[in-house]
Amino acid sequence: MPKVYFAAAGGRPGHGMVAKVHALFEAAGFAELVRMRDLVAVKAHFGERGCTSFVSPALIRPVVDDVIAGGGRPFMTDTGCLYYSSRANARDHAIVAAEHGFSIESLGAPVIIGDGLRGSDIREVTVGLKHFDTIDVAGAIHDADSLIVCTHVTGHMLTAFAGTLKNLGMGGAGRRMKLAVHAMVRPRIDSEACDLCETCLEHCPAEAISLDGDVMVIDTDVCIGCGECLAMCPQRATAIEWRGDPAEAQEKLGEITAGVLKNKADRAGFFSFLLNVTPLCDCWNYSAAPSVPDIGIMASKDPIAIDQAASDMLMRYLAEESQVREPGPQTKSTLLAGAGTAYARQLSYGESIGLGQRQYEMVRLED
Repeated sequence: MPKVYFAAAGGRPGHGMVAKVHALFEAAGFAELVRMRDLVAVKAHFGERGCTSFVSPALIRPVVDDVIAGGGRPFMTDTGCLYYSSRANARDHAIVAAEHGFSIESLGAPVIIGDGLRGSDIREVTVGLKHFDTIDVAGAIHDADSLIVCTHVTGHMLTAFAGTLKNLGMGGAGRRMKLAVHAMVRPRIDSEACDLCETCLEHCPAEAISLDGDVMVIDTDVCIGCGECLAMCPQRATAIEWRGDPAEAQEKLGEITAGVLKNKADRAGFFSFLLNVTPLCDCWNYSAAPSVPDIGIMASKDPIAIDQAASDMLMRYLAEESQVREPGPQTKSTLLAGAGTAYARQLSYGESIGLGQRQYEMVRLED
């Protein structure tokens, strides 16, 4: 049974969260993943410009330091996004990363955007699974000798729960894979509920929404399925319309993750940061209020086990919080309750294709 190591948020003099990251790295056996002179990809999310809830570089620096101490040569990495934003190409993405503190000066490791300047630097990996025969993996992640994944656990408009599988299934792959997941969903607008405020039109990154007389219209051929219009609509007049089985998008994330990890057997470790757990992911240009208090940090060599453990803990915290306070706007709307989706399908399907095990042993590190 795989072990998931957990360190609670908070600390005491001389032993804060940075020390806990070091302790988790050691306890989870991540030193075994790094050989002398290995090129080690440290996968994180640098945050969209305007987002403030991403994992602090101060908590990723100890990961980099431990990799260097083990003889590895780490670099920070993430991939570009489908839509026009400050992360649409490697040049602009690197600038946003630096603005958010992800730089060689602060981390001791350079930032390399994993899929290249325009998102075309990929390696095709054969998986032969139900939805994909091949997976386009970001070149720098594929070519690295080892991989340490630093995931900010959040909610998500489409997948409800965003953990390790979401981090790698979207953030470790090429544009074709991102499109394949988003192709499962398209928004629709309820004309009776819509008050024509044009908020969705203003925030659509693909410019797929237009005003046709007194009706908002979405061009589904242009829409990329990002879900921004769903979250931004003040009247809740926008909803998801699934193209096919909603579980398919969840399964695709598992298959893409399998492709990303295919050449990393016994060479990948996973951190999950349950801090600033917001209902929306860090791709947004703002950060909603956290859904729960800071919980802590997890580490494991099993991507399924750590996602199962994180979702289990979040469910308990969400239940407790609902008993003591009324959720504020947008604090619980998507977390573990996405629009018609069953986030657990990520985990059950991932287990069925050999990514890991849902049964786990929780090991709590004491201060």
